[in-house]
Amino acid sequence: MILPTKYLTADRSLIVVGAEIIKVLTETPRSVSEVWERVTASRTPNAAPLTYDWFLLAITLLYAIGTLDMRNGLLAIVSGAKQ
Repeated sequence: MILPTKYLTADRSLIVVGAEIIKVLTETPRSVSEVWERVTASRTPNAAPLTYDWFLLAITLLYAIGTLDMRNGLLAIVSGAKQ
């Protein structure tokens, strides 16, 4: 689930979805809905479909490992986290 396996492709693993989220947030903090729209728009056409609940699991993973935080209603990368 977190890492790709022979049954879970890389583009569906939470670590890869999390990297896509971080890529969107490197410029500026954004709302959850804006991050969702940008991540789904930036995925390649042949990538596995990304559901909203899987997207939220990736956000939860990033929050749990201390990479993301919610500031004034916006998702932001924690300062000091490697980008």
